[in-house]
Amino acid sequence: MNQMQIQDEFLVNDPSPNASLAIRSSWQWIFIESLLSGDCMKTHRADILENCVSPTALYITRNLMLRSIMVAGLGLSVLAHATLAHDRHTRNQPPGEAKTHEHAQGVVFHDENGNQKRDPGEKGLPGFKVSNGREIVLTNADGEYETHVSDDTIVFVIKPRGWMTPLNRDKLPQFYYIHKPAGSPSQKFDGVKPTGPLPASIDFPLMPQEEPEQFKALLFGDTQPRNVQEVEYMAHDIIEQVVAEKAHGASLGVTLGDIVFDDLSVFQPHNQAIALIGIPWYNVLGNHDINLDAPNDTLSDETFESIYGPNYYSFDYGSVHFLVLDDVAWQGATETARGFYKGGLGKDQMEFIRNDLALIPKEQLVVLMMHIPLVDVEDRQELYRLIEERPFTLSMSAHTHFLKHHFITKEDGWMGPEPHHHIVNVTVCGSWWRGAPDELGIPHATMSDGGPNGYSIISFDGTKYDLEFRAARRPADHQMNIYLPQEITVADAMTTTMVVNVFNGSQRSKVRMRMLPDGPWKDMERVEGMDPYYVDMKKLEAGPTPVAGITLPSPSMTDHLWRILLPPTLPVGTHMIEVETTDMDNQVYTDRESIRVVAIPAPTSTRPAFPGRSTTLTIPPRRP
Repeated sequence: MNQMQIQDEFLVNDPSPNASLAIRSSWQWIFIESLLSGDCMKTHRADILENCVSPTALYITRNLMLRSIMVAGLGLSVLAHATLAHDRHTRNQPPGEAKTHEHAQGVVFHDENGNQKRDPGEKGLPGFKVSNGREIVLTNADGEYETHVSDDTIVFVIKPRGWMTPLNRDKLPQFYYIHKPAGSPSQKFDGVKPTGPLPASIDFPLMPQEEPEQFKALLFGDTQPRNVQEVEYMAHDIIEQVVAEKAHGASLGVTLGDIVFDDLSVFQPHNQAIALIGIPWYNVLGNHDINLDAPNDTLSDETFESIYGPNYYSFDYGSVHFLVLDDVAWQGATETARGFYKGGLGKDQMEFIRNDLALIPKEQLVVLMMHIPLVDVEDRQELYRLIEERPFTLSMSAHTHFLKHHFITKEDGWMGPEPHHHIVNVTVCGSWWRGAPDELGIPHATMSDGGPNGYSIISFDGTKYDLEFRAARRPADHQMNIYLPQEITVADAMTTTMVVNVFNGSQRSKVRMRMLPDGPWKDMERVEGMDPYYVDMKKLEAGPTPVAGITLPSPSMTDHLWRILLPPTLPVGTHMIEVETTDMDNQVYTDRESIRVVAIPAPTSTRPAFPGRSTTLTIPPRRP
């Protein structure tokens, strides 16, 4: 009988949480201690049985002990990825590092009065997960845990479903303790102040909360203000809208990296603005959030950690398991070369991911959140191996400043039965708060794919999810731009192409058009190219009368464009065209645009092909 068969027998006969903890713990030491003397086995048997509360659990554990003796000749094999905190004899030893190692201990407890201190009578919570960034331990029956730490460790609790950690005044979850006795090294931006000796007990307060199967989360990509003025751009452009719509009913929010733009002193005013939304807010590390004067990757997160905690971690909300990853690998400057970053996860983080996923049921939806798109992470193949056999996974990033849906297949080394969906999210700052300012002085910030800046709302229902795009200061139904000439001749109709940019479109979207009031629907062709209006804006910037504002980045190739030739026999007059898009989640959006057909050649218009504007373009519109 193999491990899984024995575990199944154990849990079928006793599905209680303590039985589950006992089986996890027993597998950590049973194959090691089976080589030891009978007296030693009796000692550890007593440790395990303290965590079993039913006769069935006791019976199965005794059987496990006997079976372990039968496999003693097979050598040592540690099969579990977590240990019970009570079983201190079998914890993995710290890897060989030139650092001082100690053991941290504490309690995860029910904070009944919410004062973030453990008062008399507040009970410890058994079976909760605590990590040191590599290993994960489970609290024992009294909520106690123990883990090893170095002189540069963040110990954190992994928030389980139905419980919440405290929040600070900026709505940032407080789920960690930083142990840096000497503090961070001196750098341009302050890091962690010296924490001093390890406390006698590092306790984590949790409070119960309702977490239904169906819930929403807000996704902000690259808020990226250079300064406080751009924090105010974000406040007027995005946050006012989100607050007015009561956070869209979201339970939590996430910024997918590039929280700021290299000036890490902007973290604090940024956080204060985000806190106005009023919901817990998690943060991913981006390449513009690091200490650029750090000599290596290890020391590049010091300021981030001092404000947000660990650079990678996980938590549960509802039925979803979220993994927040740091995929920015920094190489510090040398005497002959500037510092640079690349996409990478690294050995320690991969160990944490492996241990974390080992404790997550295969049927649970796992959402991985990172900054650099997964397809650009150098060691992604190892991550693929960890998630590709799971039936329900999703990953998301930002970084590129254009929106894209990747469906990762074997062409990129993915070996799972179905393509993996990776979302490159819309950015709050659009094109880094660039472009001509509008009537409020806010740059239009159009992204290089032609889409407006904005954010996403993701809805979860068990293992299902649905992504909704929201443009800044626009209504919910603003999901596309339709590009047509303002006026054409009868003769031009048969050669005139209509182009539609569906901002959140993907290869799984369907787009069609018809002439109103009752023309037949015709499918449009998806193409890859550059957004026509964005190209025209770049031409205007390069012309003799460029507009005010920071120039836009070069246009990018995008795959969410659709095109079709207009009907060749349009009569003279004004016509209305309707476009309908259905996304991969079967959400349907429509928009309309008019065009005038004349009998005689019309004067050449200097106006770019864009709906509803004057014939002469002098200043790019606020929201193309």
